[in-house]
Amino acid sequence: MTVSVLLADDQALIRMAFRSLLDTMPDITVVGEAANGQEAVDLTRRTLPDVVLMDVRMPVMDGIEATRRITGGTASRVLILTTFDLDEYAFEGLRAGASGFLLKDVVPAVLQAAIRAVASGDAVLTPRITRGLVDRFAQIAPWPRADDAGALFARLTARERDVFHLIAAGLSNAEIAERLFLTEATVKTHITRILTKLQLRDRVQVVIFAYEHQLRTHGGQGPAPRP
Repeated sequence: MTVSVLLADDQALIRMAFRSLLDTMPDITVVGEAANGQEAVDLTRRTLPDVVLMDVRMPVMDGIEATRRITGGTASRVLILTTFDLDEYAFEGLRAGASGFLLKDVVPAVLQAAIRAVASGDAVLTPRITRGLVDRFAQIAPWPRADDAGALFARLTARERDVFHLIAAGLSNAEIAERLFLTEATVKTHITRILTKLQLRDRVQVVIFAYEHQLRTHGGQGPAPRP
């Protein structure tokens, strides 16, 4: 399957660099370039790309508002590209409906995998996701009380906990399937059940839930004791 991509960045050299890179990937096609958020919204509505690679700091309309309009009005998915892993705009982009974010210095193989993952309905977080980003999400998210976290986590089966920990570590569905010797369809089923049992909206919230409640990521049985 060929994945169609729209590039949105106000710097022409950066768009050129990403286009040159993506043009070397036979399964990815660049269908357009936008120099600001408004252009990104308009081009998305016309070309309906599978994925929009979205910068955040752009004139006319920033990438956050563009993301909100794209995810709210089209089936295209947005992958935020940011310069700093403490970038507050990355946080706002996730709130606006982005499927994740990567740093602009991402290596080609990771970028290709991320684009394909997002196009297939998965979500992507840079492995360098920071505690600061998690903390900001936790401040506004309607999390269960700390004393309820253990009860919710206890609802998960042993296999669901395995999947939970790998989501929290930032692995994609394909990577989880390979690690646990499962099919991707089975992984998606486990994720659906995890979200339901933990009362969470998406896999991004799974990551935040794990950090907020200090869940161990390697074989833990529940929330670690708070100091």
